[in-house]
Amino acid sequence: MAEPNQNIDHLVALCREGNRNAQFEVYNRYYKPMYNTALRIVKDSHWAEDVMQEAFLKAFTKIASFKGEVTFGAWLKKIVLNHSLDSYKKINRAAADPLDDVLYKVEDDGYLEEVKIDFQQLQLQQVGAAIQSLKESYRLILTLLYIEGYDQEEICEILNITAGNCRTTISRAKESLLKKLKGL
Repeated sequence: MAEPNQNIDHLVALCREGNRNAQFEVYNRYYKPMYNTALRIVKDSHWAEDVMQEAFLKAFTKIASFKGEVTFGAWLKKIVLNHSLDSYKKINRAAADPLDDVLYKVEDDGYLEEVKIDFQQLQLQQVGAAIQSLKESYRLILTLLYIEGYDQEEICEILNITAGNCRTTISRAKESLLKKLKGL
């Protein structure tokens, strides 16, 4: 069994050699945040568990492609996120609004003042529930932006959408979220 404080770089090196104990240690260190990432996308605990496990298997089989340019956790999270999105899209193809089909014209006339809400005063669960209740394209984009912490450029790559479509969808999603939060 690997030591609990073992350096992740050493564990990754052992995983590259096929060491099962190292793989188990990596799994134990990362399964909870990776499960939470999957759950925020697929919205079902059993499905999130399956997606997360499949993503770990993929990561261990492709660990040779990990170059260390980002942290191992970030690399693994990207695999989990992509696998979650792919799985979600396959199952919900008919239910989800394809982001590419939703094209908006962005108007930046400056006449709309941005509405501010003090999110610290709202319960975190209320915000989470409000995000979950949004239409799917809005829920996905706000989850990636606010919960997973991706910037707009990364979201464009992940969802394979244009920068303009991303900005507009984020803007409309925020507007929709604000309406829901004001109704609380």
